[in-house]
Amino acid sequence: MQALTLDMILVLVMIAVAVFLFIVEWVRIDVVAILIMVALPLMGLVTPKEAFCGLSSNAVVSIIAVIIIGAGLDKTGLVNNLVGPVLKIAGNSTSRIVTAISITVAAISSFMQNIGAAALFLPAIQRVSKKLKIPMSKLLMPIGFSAILGGTMTLVGCSPLILLNDLMAQFGLKPFGLFDVTPIGAALVASGIACFVLLGRWILPKGRAEESPTGSEPQDQEASAPNDGVDDIYEMKTPSDFTHYREPVTVDDLRERYLVNVVAIVEPPDYKIVAPPSTMQVHSGVSLGVFGSKAAVERLAKEEGIELKPQLEVFAEELTDQESGKVEAVVAPRSDLVGRTLNEVEFEGRFQVTTISLGRHDEKFHSDVANMPLRVGDVLELHGTWKRLQYLHQNGGLLFTTPVEVEELKTDKALFAGFWLVTALMMVIVFKIHLSVCLMTGAVGMVVTRVITIDDAYNAVDWRTVFLLAGLIPLGMATEKTGTAAWIATGVLQGIGDVPPIVLIAVIGLLATFFSLVISNVGATVLLVPLAINMAKASGMDPRMAALAVGLATSNSFLLPTHQVNALYMGPGGYRSTDFLKAGVVMTVLFLVVMVGMMYVMYGI
Repeated sequence: MQALTLDMILVLVMIAVAVFLFIVEWVRIDVVAILIMVALPLMGLVTPKEAFCGLSSNAVVSIIAVIIIGAGLDKTGLVNNLVGPVLKIAGNSTSRIVTAISITVAAISSFMQNIGAAALFLPAIQRVSKKLKIPMSKLLMPIGFSAILGGTMTLVGCSPLILLNDLMAQFGLKPFGLFDVTPIGAALVASGIACFVLLGRWILPKGRAEESPTGSEPQDQEASAPNDGVDDIYEMKTPSDFTHYREPVTVDDLRERYLVNVVAIVEPPDYKIVAPPSTMQVHSGVSLGVFGSKAAVERLAKEEGIELKPQLEVFAEELTDQESGKVEAVVAPRSDLVGRTLNEVEFEGRFQVTTISLGRHDEKFHSDVANMPLRVGDVLELHGTWKRLQYLHQNGGLLFTTPVEVEELKTDKALFAGFWLVTALMMVIVFKIHLSVCLMTGAVGMVVTRVITIDDAYNAVDWRTVFLLAGLIPLGMATEKTGTAAWIATGVLQGIGDVPPIVLIAVIGLLATFFSLVISNVGATVLLVPLAINMAKASGMDPRMAALAVGLATSNSFLLPTHQVNALYMGPGGYRSTDFLKAGVVMTVLFLVVMVGMMYVMYGI
């Protein structure tokens, strides 16, 4: 085994320091990468040109372009249009819902950043959970894992695979095509979904409703759980004889009699109105969207003979969490509302929001709120669409306790967004043009056709990831250039002995899995690809397969909530680190087995 040189020792020290700082997080990881990028040429381990070549590398440009394309798809709502059809296909079965959404998320994440695909579907998953009374913990983890696995289906699905060809080019190896990894990625996605469908009840955390000792099914338990004191949205329908032989009933009448607020109504024949005026009459055979406690709504249904529907149907889109919601707003000291009633200023008609209650000191008023003169510090509980609430925030003289941010979707640009995505992919597949050029063509096309503004494009890019990657690329070059990668490879091979290629691939997969847990998957890829290629060369195996194993296995990030997707879903799903560990052990082993097995079948390693 070759003796260590001073340069090799310096590289090993740099790697150790980088890994240590990644783990303890005393310094932000992108700052660590920049420090490495500057330190390497100062120590003479790389040239100044090599130190900064990462900023102009094909991989960095490709990642920037993929992020911008993903932002364009998000901005037009193109991906959101898939949610409705997917849920219709899935029906009410938990396993079908998990399968349908997981496949869709995986397919989308194969062409855009995993975190983007996961974030797009979070509101829809929350709506499904609430609508069908399925615990979020049963949905989010399988779908989040599928988003991570979906990144392995194409060469632009995740940062490690985007990096792969650039890292291999330093060794003169033949690059992989866009869909060369698709069979392996598809097998990984299928196995992951099957794992949760078949084993979910044992490896997923139990929802709150499942903790009852009765052993009842979670859906039934949660549906029957008392909800009397919690206000929520319900849908009702008046009977065909509702207005027969009685005085007209208005929206305000229902609020005063039952403390139930009508926040949406169908005006005959089929015109939907969100935040109807209090004087609007409630006709026979119309649907109502109401906000109130379950006890109050049930009393209204019983006494007035109104049908209470089990879930939102007519208002399934208008009253979703992403379209509308409830906020609290405080009457400001210099507000024009002070000393005046809501009726006097025509508050609800002007801003098209519904006033749920008024809080003053320790009291909360639900009845006759519109006729109470307002005082400084009064707290209004309001319900409406996010657009109308944002307008109120800007013009109503109220201080909102939480900011209301509404992103305007450019639905008229959806065709342009789809066109530029397809154009970029066709350039890669048909014309064999350089990946970064193809993807940047799609990104620039979206800017030129105003799918996304240039400022939005700049804001969409995660520059921390860009500098993390740009800073670690020269470290990988130094590892190879100084012979450090060959030295480590020789040591590992001597430790494991003479093993078949399939065992070596498994060892490389384990190393990549471990490194991706303690440092970023980008960092693990940059450090391990040169090492894996040297190990393969020393053992007489195809080095391309070793590099591919690293690119795939760095997505095997299920044991800890360190991956961005896991971190995103951890809070909404109510997960703990032990929950990821329990399900992650099964997924990690399954990932390695399927990856190695598929590589053996496809490439005969």
